[in-house]
Amino acid sequence: MVTTSSAAWKRYNRRLIWLSLIYAAFLVTAVYGFKHQLIPAGLRYLVAILPALPIIGIFGAIGRYLVEEQDEYVRMLMVRQTLWASAFMLSIATVWGFLDNFGLVGHVDGYWIAVLWFFGLALGGLYNKLTIGEAGGGC
Repeated sequence: MVTTSSAAWKRYNRRLIWLSLIYAAFLVTAVYGFKHQLIPAGLRYLVAILPALPIIGIFGAIGRYLVEEQDEYVRMLMVRQTLWASAFMLSIATVWGFLDNFGLVGHVDGYWIAVLWFFGLALGGLYNKLTIGEAGGGC
């Protein structure tokens, strides 16, 4: 049985919680500010980018967790999850890109790539569970 009580796992969870809270705050602020036209022209790009920064931080937190985790088996499970997430997201984005290019589907906002990647993490955990019997810490 894989335990998720390592010091690295606890730091990873703290980082995810804080980054998620910051993301929510930035997103609500940006949506409200743009909807009510409160953002000055000179700050619009900065405010629009703010919600992306904590998401980028989450990607970094996952990488940092992989470096800090001392248990090689647990680290391998997380690596498998991230590989599944990447393959899933890249496959969907590639297929959709070609369909979009040939005018067969509508254009999709780019931030959905991150959403698909996080969904792919869950698929990777499920794959780990079905093939190895352990989902790992990230799922």
